[in-house]
Amino acid sequence: MRRGTRYGALLGPLLAGGAVADLAECAARGLGLPERGCYAVVVLGAPVPEAAVADVPDPDGTRWCWCGSGDEDRDGGGDVAVVLLGTAGPAGAVARLGEHGAGPGGMSPVVGSLAELGTARRLAGTALLTCAPGTREVVRLDERLPTALLVSRPELSARLLAEVFGPLLALVPAERAVLVGTLEAWLECGGSVGRAAVRLRCHRNTVFNRLRRLERLTGRSLSRPRELVDLVLALDVLRLSSAPR
Repeated sequence: MRRGTRYGALLGPLLAGGAVADLAECAARGLGLPERGCYAVVVLGAPVPEAAVADVPDPDGTRWCWCGSGDEDRDGGGDVAVVLLGTAGPAGAVARLGEHGAGPGGMSPVVGSLAELGTARRLAGTALLTCAPGTREVVRLDERLPTALLVSRPELSARLLAEVFGPLLALVPAERAVLVGTLEAWLECGGSVGRAAVRLRCHRNTVFNRLRRLERLTGRSLSRPRELVDLVLALDVLRLSSAPR
């Protein structure tokens, strides 16, 4: 059979949400897979590179079952894989995809049986939605849970962006980009103004002044935890949206 056809025929009903015991038993028997085990689902936003498709398990025992294209409207028609994880676990599987240039993509949390693939497929698709446009990253849902909550409720995400960043988005693009970039650098540097200044190649007072201006525009303080959460989540929405940065 053409690669993926047999996997898709046997695992497709489970990925679509079918949890009838007979479906899992049939797939396990037909593909030589354990009915219970450490499984995850990967959903790519683009076709899988040929180099990433192997007919034999990885050195750590990970087995990949590529099942063909996913939903065109939901995930861009990229390929979907059921992964029987080996000793390297989910991190090892994500690293392998990255080595072969696969992506963007999302990986579900680990589930314990073939019967749970429908849930895993849905969560992997949510993880894919947390990838920024134009990136090739493959991410695990467990590492993107706050952002996953945002993409799951787009109407609330849009409201959050308008409420928190409305005055910021009204600035001219160059001015807005400077403030957004400074906030990103400050967060990536663990809240250190000095380290952010080194990264941005400017004086630390410049970073401090930009952050103070951002606080005035948004009406939120970086020193108040709940307000900082608003800013971080709004930044995630901006990163994932088509709104001008």
